[in-house]
Amino acid sequence: MRSTALARIAVGVVVERRKARSPCLDLLWRPVSVLVGTPSAAPWTRIGEEDDATTFYAGEAAIELYRTETANYRQNLGSGMAALWVVLRPIAANSAGPAFDILAVTADPAEGEALTAAGNDLVATVPMPTAIIATIESFIAEHHVERPFNKRERNRGEPPIPGHRSEDRESSK
Repeated sequence: MRSTALARIAVGVVVERRKARSPCLDLLWRPVSVLVGTPSAAPWTRIGEEDDATTFYAGEAAIELYRTETANYRQNLGSGMAALWVVLRPIAANSAGPAFDILAVTADPAEGEALTAAGNDLVATVPMPTAIIATIESFIAEHHVERPFNKRERNRGEPPIPGHRSEDRESSK
């Protein structure tokens, strides 16, 4: 499928695995950060360990920027805590490989919230690095078009009568 994005920002996703304190789960996974660019490390390389947590470089992804979403990007940057939404999709538990595939990384809050609704994907926010903030700010400056809000007015006339044409009603008055 071909993307209509005007810009793409390459990122690397960092994920943490922690021992669960629940009898129902063994491990808890969560995205913890995004790196600008793509590291030379192989996906699912262990990059850190402390106490009961292990950090992995999960792999690369791309943040796609669209001209029609600049208002959402601006809202995200203006929130005071600019964030990226990272979406991980679980892989079958019996596979010997990694636990998750990176499905998406987005800077659009509306898209991030929409991705939380379906299935059993793991969706979490991570802080947006300053280099990505600068790239998105320049994208907004170049492509944002202010669109006025047009509130539609309700038709306050009589409700239409089923089966009657409007000309018939007006000529019968």
